[in-house]
Amino acid sequence: MAAHSDALSKSGDADVALAEAIQHEHALTFWEAAKLYPKAVGWSAFVSIGVIMLAFDPQIIGNMFAMPQFQKDFGFELDGEYVIPASWQTGLSLGNPLGQVLGALFSAYPLELFGRKWTFFGCIVLTAGLVFIQFFARSLQVLLVGELLGGLVLGCFVVIGPTYASEVCPMALRGYLTSYTNLCFVTGQLLGNGITAGTAPLENHWAYSIPFALQWFWVLIIIPGIFFIPESPWWLVRKGRMEDARDALRRLSSSKVNVDATLAVITETDRLELEIEAGSTYMDTIKGVNLRRTEISTGVYTTQVLSGIYLINYGTYFFEQAGLPTQSAFYMGIGFLAVGWVCTVISWFLIARFGRRRIFNIGLFVLIVLMFIIGILDSIPGRPSGVAWAESSLMLIWNGAYDLSIGPITFVILGECSATRVRSKTIAVATAAQAVVGIAMTVAIPYMINPAEANMQGKLGYFFGGLGVLCLIWSYFRIPETMGRTYEELDILFDRKVPARQFKGYQVDVATVSVEA
Repeated sequence: MAAHSDALSKSGDADVALAEAIQHEHALTFWEAAKLYPKAVGWSAFVSIGVIMLAFDPQIIGNMFAMPQFQKDFGFELDGEYVIPASWQTGLSLGNPLGQVLGALFSAYPLELFGRKWTFFGCIVLTAGLVFIQFFARSLQVLLVGELLGGLVLGCFVVIGPTYASEVCPMALRGYLTSYTNLCFVTGQLLGNGITAGTAPLENHWAYSIPFALQWFWVLIIIPGIFFIPESPWWLVRKGRMEDARDALRRLSSSKVNVDATLAVITETDRLELEIEAGSTYMDTIKGVNLRRTEISTGVYTTQVLSGIYLINYGTYFFEQAGLPTQSAFYMGIGFLAVGWVCTVISWFLIARFGRRRIFNIGLFVLIVLMFIIGILDSIPGRPSGVAWAESSLMLIWNGAYDLSIGPITFVILGECSATRVRSKTIAVATAAQAVVGIAMTVAIPYMINPAEANMQGKLGYFFGGLGVLCLIWSYFRIPETMGRTYEELDILFDRKVPARQFKGYQVDVATVSVEA
C-alpha cells in the first residue's frame, strides 16, 4: 500500500509539473520566446535554406523559356522568332513536381530512420552532384534528366524544413518559423528571377549556365554548418534517446529554460498520441482521427496550387505573352516576387494577431475576386493597349495578397494539424498531393499560355477563380482554428472530433486528461 501511495504521489507531482510547463508555454510572448530560444530560431532558419534551393530551380527553368539565348539554343524558329515547344516546356517543368511526389514520399523513411539532421545532409550532398547534369546539359533531353533527378532530392527539403521548424520551437514561435518556409519559397523565386534577368542579355550559353551553377552556392553555405545542427528532440524521444533529447533541448534554448519540463511535455504528448493512434506509418496518416488531420493538411496545400500560384513559375513568360517587352517582363517578374517577399514578412504581424482559419479564408476570397477581375479585363473587346499592364499590375497585387495569407499560413496549418508521431509523413503526403495537382497545372499552363496553343493570356483568371471558389467552400467547413494550442491540446481536440468552427472556443483541461489517461 505504501509503494502504491508513493507511486500515486509521484504521478501527481508529475501531473502538476506538466500542467505548469504547459501553462508557462501558453504565457510566453513572441519576444520572450525569441530570447529563450534564439538558437532554435537560427537553426530552423538554417535548415529552411533547402526550401530556397527547391524554389530556385523551377523558377529559373520557367524564366528560361523567355530567355532569348535559351530559346535559340534549345528551341525552333517560328515566324522569325525562336520558341521552345509547349511539349518540352511541359516536360522540363514537370521534372521538379514529378520528383517532388516521389522525393517527398520517400523522405519520410530516412527522416524517421536517420533523423532530420542526417537526412538533410544527404539531400545536400546529392543536390551538389545532380547540379552537374543541369550545368553541362546542351540538349533538352539531358536537361530533362537533370530536372527529374534534381526534383527527387529537392522534394525532400519541403518536408524537412517545416517538420524541423515545428519540432524545435515553442508554441509562441511556431507560427513564425513554420510560415518562414513560405518566405524561403519566395526568396528562392525572387533570386531566380533576379539572376535570370541579369543573365538574359548574354549571347552565349552562360545566359542559362550561370543560374544553374549558382545552386552550388547554397551547398557551400550549408555543408560547414550541418555538423552542428541539433537533432529534433521529438524524434529523439520517439527513439527512446532521452538523454540525447535533453542535450538537444539545451543546445536549442538558453540556460533559463527548464529543459526537464519541456522534455516532460514532449514525452507526455508522445504517450498520448500512442494511445490515440498507436502507430507512425503511412497507413496511420489515414487511420482514425489522423484521416481528418491529413485531409486538412493536404487540402490547404493543394489550395495553393488551385488558387493559381503555379503562374508564378511562368511569371516572366506570362507577362511577355500578355504583351510586355522581354526585358520589362523580366523586371515585372522581379517586382512580382519582391512584393511577395515583403508581404510574407508583413504576414507575421497578421499571424500574431489573427487566427489561422480567418487569414486563410479571407485571403482566399480576395485571391478569387482578383482572378475574376483579371479574366474580365482580358475579355474587353479589342483588348486595349493598357490591358497588358493592368493585368500584370493585378497579378502583382494578387501575389501580395497570396503572400499575406494562404502562402505562409498553409505551412503553419501543416505543422499544427499533423500529429507529432506522423508529422513528417503527413507533410510528405500533403506535399505529394500538392505536387500531383501541380503536375496537372504544369501540363496545362504552358498550353493555356503558349501563343501557338490556347493563347488564353488573362482569361486564365476565370479558370483559377472558379477553382478558388470550390476551395473556399471546402476551407470554410473544414479548416479549424489552431492558434494558441499546444500539440497535446490539438491531439485532444481532434480525438474528440470537435467541429472546425468550434475549435477556437473549446475548453481543454490537459491535466485532467493526463490523470484520466
